[in-house]
Amino acid sequence: MRRVTLWSFGLGVIVLLGAGVYVVRVGSGNAQSKTSSSAAETGRMAPVPVVAAPARTSDMAVYLTGLGSVAPLNMVTVHTRVDGELTKVLFQEGQRVRAGDLLAEIDPRPFQVQLTQAQGQLARDEALLRNARVDLERHRTLVAEDSAPKQQLDTQVELVHQYEDAVETDRGQIDNVKLQLTYSRITAPLGGRLGLRLVDPGNIVHATDQNGLVVITQLEPIAVVFTIPEDSLPPVLVKLNAGVKLPVDAWDREQKQRLASGTLLTVDNQIDPTTGTVRLKAVFPNADGRLFPSQFVNARLQLDVKRGATVVPAAAIQQSAQGPFVYVVKPDHSATVRPVKIGVTEGDSAAIDSGVSPSEMVVIDGAERLREGSRVALQDAGSAAPRRAP
Repeated sequence: MRRVTLWSFGLGVIVLLGAGVYVVRVGSGNAQSKTSSSAAETGRMAPVPVVAAPARTSDMAVYLTGLGSVAPLNMVTVHTRVDGELTKVLFQEGQRVRAGDLLAEIDPRPFQVQLTQAQGQLARDEALLRNARVDLERHRTLVAEDSAPKQQLDTQVELVHQYEDAVETDRGQIDNVKLQLTYSRITAPLGGRLGLRLVDPGNIVHATDQNGLVVITQLEPIAVVFTIPEDSLPPVLVKLNAGVKLPVDAWDREQKQRLASGTLLTVDNQIDPTTGTVRLKAVFPNADGRLFPSQFVNARLQLDVKRGATVVPAAAIQQSAQGPFVYVVKPDHSATVRPVKIGVTEGDSAAIDSGVSPSEMVVIDGAERLREGSRVALQDAGSAAPRRAP
C-alpha cells in the first residue's frame, strides 16, 4: 500500500513539472513575438520631411553697428552785416542754393550817399595836398636862397604830411562805404538747402539781430554721427591710424533698406562715461538727398572681411542648454546633432568657426521634429512633396 502511494505522488510531480515547462515556453514565445513586432514597427517609421542647405565657403564682412543721426557738415544762419530796410528777398523757402547766390538786398541808398560824401571829401583834401606841395617847393627855394626862415619850410613840410594823412583817411572811408554797399547785397556763404524765411521784406534789420534771415544747411556731402561700445574702439583706431578708409552704410530704422554709403571721417576725442560709448562721424556724398538733417539711422561700420569662412543659413542654428548646434544630414539620410561655434553673423547668414565643414548639408526647416539619428526626407523649400531617401 505504501509503495502505491509513493508512486502516485511521484507521477503527480512529473505531470506538474511538465505543465510548468509548457507554460514557461509559451510565455517566452509571446515576449519574443512582441519584441519582433516593435522592431518591425520602428523600421517602418516614415522619414521626417526637412529642408536642408549645404554649408559653403564665402567671405564674411565684420561690422560694427550703432544708432546715429544725420547732421549737416556745415549749417549757417544768414545775418545782415549792415543796418537798413530789407527791400528784396530773392529766394524761395526750401530752395537749394550755391555759394555766392544772391539771397536778399538791403536799401543801398544811404550807403550811396555816404560814398558820394566821402568821394567829395577826398577830392577836397587832394586839392589841398597839391597846393601844399607847391608851397613846399616854393619855401625850399626861398630857404635855399636864404630869403625865408627855415621854420616856415618845416611848417610847410608838416602841413603836406597832414594833408597826405587826410587823403589816406578819405580813401579808407571810401573803401568802407563801398564795403557797406557790398554787404547790402546778402549772398549765400555756402551751398545747401534753405530753411524757412525768418524776416519778411520791409522790416528794418540790424547786424545784431539774433534770428537772422534764413538758415542754410549743407546736404552734399552730409555727416552721420553714431556711437559704438568703447570695447570696439581699439580696432577702429588701428585702422584709422593706418590710413584705412573704413566704409560705413546708413540703414533705416528697421535695418531693411540701405539709404546711403560713405566712409568714416573721425572718432571723438573722449568716451562718454555714463554710457560707455564713443561717438564716430562718417561722411556721405548724399547726391540723391536720401539723408536729411536730424534723421535717425542705423550706421554699419565695416571693420574687416573674414576670408574663406564656412557659412550656413542663420535658420540652421539651434540653441540648447549646452550651446548652439545644427542638425547635419549624413549620406545615409539620417540627422545627427553637431555642436558649433558661431563666428560672424550677417543678415541671414552665419559663419561657423568650428563644427561644420563646407558642403555638409544642414537642416534649415523642420529641425523641431528631429532627434539624434532621425531618418529624413529632403525636400525643396516651399515644396509640399518630400523627396524620399533611397
